[in-house]
Amino acid sequence: MKTVYTISENIISSLGFTARENAESLAAGITGIKLHNELNLSAQPVPLSLVDTDRLEQNFDTILHKYRKDHKPGFYTRLEKMLILSVADALAGTSVRPGDEKVLLVLSTTKGNIDLLEDRFTAKFDHKRIYLWAVANILRDFFGFINMPLIISNACISGVLALIAASRLLRTGKYETALVTGGDIATEFVISGFQSFQALSSEPCKPFDLHRSGLSLGEGCGTIVLSSAAGEDPNNGILVMGGSVSNDANHISGPSRTGEELSMAINAAISESGTVNRDIDYISAHGTATPYNDEMESKAISLSEMNDVPVNSYKGYWGHTLGASGLMESAALILCMRTGRIFKSAGFETPGVSERINVVSKTIQKPPNTCLKIASGFGGCNAALVFQKT
Repeated sequence: MKTVYTISENIISSLGFTARENAESLAAGITGIKLHNELNLSAQPVPLSLVDTDRLEQNFDTILHKYRKDHKPGFYTRLEKMLILSVADALAGTSVRPGDEKVLLVLSTTKGNIDLLEDRFTAKFDHKRIYLWAVANILRDFFGFINMPLIISNACISGVLALIAASRLLRTGKYETALVTGGDIATEFVISGFQSFQALSSEPCKPFDLHRSGLSLGEGCGTIVLSSAAGEDPNNGILVMGGSVSNDANHISGPSRTGEELSMAINAAISESGTVNRDIDYISAHGTATPYNDEMESKAISLSEMNDVPVNSYKGYWGHTLGASGLMESAALILCMRTGRIFKSAGFETPGVSERINVVSKTIQKPPNTCLKIASGFGGCNAALVFQKT
């Protein structure tokens, strides 16, 4: 089986349009979650993490001029513009050619162009653009990918699952490079859904904190380029090791009450990676700041006997970005490995879960060598993926 490693990553969020920009804000402890009062999104003010629209349009005009001079900016949706910018930035500086038959495009999203359900967009875009395959085809045509894109949509583990699926395909030798991208946007549809659950916090969320009161929603994109190609330089890369998924079979929206199923995914991912639990230096948790999710994750971490391993959540910085979250947070994990530090878990002050876990309350200078990304989602799905320095 071939070795798979990362060669490039991008993050687009309220904190910036590149991985470096986001890393600087994470290191400074800056949150992108602000109170927004936009009637197109919610009838009442709600804390959200939103991508800067003016900058999005300006940056997209530049990319459009480079790749597709024959198209107008208005041809593309907000989500498509974000995904295109993320992919373009991740490709920059690599030798990856999308038109190569050994290159695969993988798209992770939960809602796609869900905003096209709104009356203000129905006359502007073909109704088929709301389908996930249509978003993938826009990306394929824009960059000239020749292979059929792979779409992963499995609630909020989508981003991590996309990385697992892509790495497995690369190990078999079917492809040599996989460009894994994911995105979701904040819309009235999404916000009203979480409001109906009474799951939204009235302030920036506080994962694992005693005073947490719910999650914060955000929008964004993440892209990670994976490769098994001998021609790429792996010296600065991060190995993508074992990955695993499981399901609670507990409730359509509520997670397991015991954490056993996530722990099963964690242990299986670690076993597949050829490491052991005590090798893990850092855990990037799902950490939504809802009472049940954080409690379940703490139990899973404890069941896997990693109570002392540093744990953080990025939801306090850019909110829950749904299908993009696993990719954005994996990219941030990779940044921790590259820069030799572990970012603090924004919003955390007082432990608020039943199990003793080591939530990072202050950014620490510690070069993590072997790291674990975990995620959970509606329907009881769980995913775990191990990364390791080359």
